[in-house]
Amino acid sequence: MASLSPTPTPPHKMEGQGAKDRLYLYDTTLRDGGQTPGIDFSLEDKLTIIRLLDELGIDYIEGGYPGANETDTALFAEPRKMKAGFTAFGMTRRAGRSTSNDPGLKDLLRAKSDAVCFVAKSWDYHVRVALKTTNGENLACITDSVKAAIAAGKEAMVDCEHFFDGYKANPDYALACAKTAFDAGARWVILCDTNGGTLPNEVEEIVTAVTAHVPGAHLGIHAHNDTEQAVANSLAAVRAGARQVQGTLNGIGERCGNANLVSLIPTLVLKPAFADIVETGINRDALEKLTHVSRAFDELLNRAPNRQAPYVGASAFATKAGIHASAILKEPETYEHIPPETVGNQRRVLVSEQAGKSNLLSEMKRAGIAFDAKDPRIDSLLAEVKRREAEGFAYDAAPASFELLARRMLGTVPEFFGVDSFRVSVERRHNALGEEVSMAEAVVKLVVDGERIMSVGEGNGPVNALDNALRKDLGKFQRAIEDLELVDYKVRILNGGTGATTRVLIESRDGKGERWFTIGVSPNIVDASFEALIDSVTWKLLREGARP
Repeated sequence: MASLSPTPTPPHKMEGQGAKDRLYLYDTTLRDGGQTPGIDFSLEDKLTIIRLLDELGIDYIEGGYPGANETDTALFAEPRKMKAGFTAFGMTRRAGRSTSNDPGLKDLLRAKSDAVCFVAKSWDYHVRVALKTTNGENLACITDSVKAAIAAGKEAMVDCEHFFDGYKANPDYALACAKTAFDAGARWVILCDTNGGTLPNEVEEIVTAVTAHVPGAHLGIHAHNDTEQAVANSLAAVRAGARQVQGTLNGIGERCGNANLVSLIPTLVLKPAFADIVETGINRDALEKLTHVSRAFDELLNRAPNRQAPYVGASAFATKAGIHASAILKEPETYEHIPPETVGNQRRVLVSEQAGKSNLLSEMKRAGIAFDAKDPRIDSLLAEVKRREAEGFAYDAAPASFELLARRMLGTVPEFFGVDSFRVSVERRHNALGEEVSMAEAVVKLVVDGERIMSVGEGNGPVNALDNALRKDLGKFQRAIEDLELVDYKVRILNGGTGATTRVLIESRDGKGERWFTIGVSPNIVDASFEALIDSVTWKLLREGARP
């Protein structure tokens, strides 16, 4: 094989501490995770997830496959301001085509991204049956594509698809694919367990063998979870020298999912076996947001969080009554492998009135709410939060509503307006073209600064009509909410039957680009929606410094 090429300088290099290696985290939620059955990200969804990941400190965020669909094409149509390396995913040039005559490759090179991750076959079986080309032509496709990306000013990466199965079948050719990518100038060569059937001991052995040909500082791991070992396989690769780890939020992905970054991150940061040899871009402050990120992501997907998820699940640090509860109150380390607050979670001792108070105070501090920890109203707030969560509220996903609840309990939210009443009607009728349509009309009666205001709004549904009516005329506060708009609306049925309790989560934004989430819960979907809308408007007025 040819000698190693000069090592490119990584664009996201962070100052090291001591002799630790830098480990890079690569998120593929928006691309590989988007292949999960039942999940279909909108452009707004993707932008929201990108913000969550970037604030967390992820090094690379894979946005999708430009040219494959309208959403991904729109996402890569303009540059994204972020700390992470924004990455486009796509195929190497097609066999038999030049780089200048491959539309898919052109889309990748035109994409407004910092990096390109090419997927390349590394199992000769797939080269023959899927690509229907020769092993040599496949290697040429890898070389040409990497060089084209670098020439376009992109950081180049290559996902060696089916690498572990390919290595077991023909190690020389699998290694040739990895080595070819590196020699062409790829910053990262990622070894993929695409079928998810490789075991941790095999991963460690094979990655160790590959490091003799491609430096570990340029190797990544991409593991699927078909044997429930994607996290273990990723950690095995790190032990063997790989310094990039790919995964998804909450482990979503096709079939059984991908390596779960939410489990990998705290293991890498907190467990000495890894923390002593590698450092990531996740600092301790960001780590404390991990539970919030995980749960907010589930809410965005409109699915219930896994209560028993490691680190971030509601039951991850829960203890029932008895000897365990007694011990954990005196010495938490007796039954906790880490302090729950380090990942933003909370201890739950099910018979203790103190359970969750520290987390409550932390959230209030994060929201900028001034308080005295000895104030008896704090205990009342904790009780109210627990009561509401039992009813179906989920304040992890709606921090704006939590902030308002806390401020109301402490008496620091002005009464900007009162609601006398509201009503909504839905009518199905024929329009001027004779088409059958449904229209909703809402009437909202408010009291603003002693003045009674009635607003009427129409919409394509009751919530749209209510939103239009509520924001149509807010008296002297109207100017403060002119740039407010509702950008997302999700409904979850919390129990069965026609009288089921409904939870509504609303995302709003303003002209400054700020976004916030509010929540409402009621057996009546319209009532739950109106509750969330009221919180959205109130939070905006509070942020604008409005005064009654």
